[in-house]
Amino acid sequence: MRVTKLSAIKLTVLLALAVTTSACSMFHKRVNLDALPVDKLYANAHTSLEMADYAAAERAYQRLIARFPSGPYAMQAQLDLAYAQYKDNQPDDAYSSVNRYIKNYPTSNHVDYAYYLRGLINFDRTTGILERWLGRAKSQIRRDQGYNLQAFDDFAELSRRFPDSAYAADARQRMIYLRNIMAQFEVYVAAFYLHNKAYIASADRSQYVIEHYQQAPAVADALAILAHSYAKVGQTALSQQIRSVLALNYPSHPYLKDPGWPHDTSVWLRAVPFSGHN
Repeated sequence: MRVTKLSAIKLTVLLALAVTTSACSMFHKRVNLDALPVDKLYANAHTSLEMADYAAAERAYQRLIARFPSGPYAMQAQLDLAYAQYKDNQPDDAYSSVNRYIKNYPTSNHVDYAYYLRGLINFDRTTGILERWLGRAKSQIRRDQGYNLQAFDDFAELSRRFPDSAYAADARQRMIYLRNIMAQFEVYVAAFYLHNKAYIASADRSQYVIEHYQQAPAVADALAILAHSYAKVGQTALSQQIRSVLALNYPSHPYLKDPGWPHDTSVWLRAVPFSGHN
């Protein structure tokens, strides 16, 4: 009796595995995309996208656009294709696709989202850039800074063209984040010049931050480096003037108590391309 029961259990398990394998085989069977009408083809692509099968979604969207290059399905497929490529970590392809959508459908009801997606594509190439700088190759650092600038411009264009868009508020918050990142990068470069006794260069870089990133937190360090730079070249009056501005706006800044600030510049220097500390 015990043997019969064990045999029955084994048979049940084997049958279950066979059914599961058969179902998986049917589920993964490739659909002939060239045989589907446009609505079924779009539904196939959309289902793949919802299931996070981005490669399959991309194939279906690309086939739809090739077979039915005009009409509402093609228009939506172009935007969905850009999103699928973005989620599939193909930023260059996604950026090309979304730009094609913007060019081909400038009056679409979803073009504001296209501008937002374009910003996201570059933004995600820059997220956490300051943390990732340590140990990053020099060429990659320079390229990432370019993505910062491009993402900022993308979000700025969305905010300018579609100020009432549902995506505009988030875009503006991301612009603030990117502005702060870019300002901090300029301060790092100024600190590098200061460390290497290139005081005119450090003063110029600090002045640039103060003029172009007025609301960024990095302005405090820029003022301190500017005051320090002027002091080093004998411009005592200018140094005291900048120091007074720093004291008025950032009274707890360490430079006010320690004129030798900054002392430990190793982390800053490693963020600067071609500094030799990367």
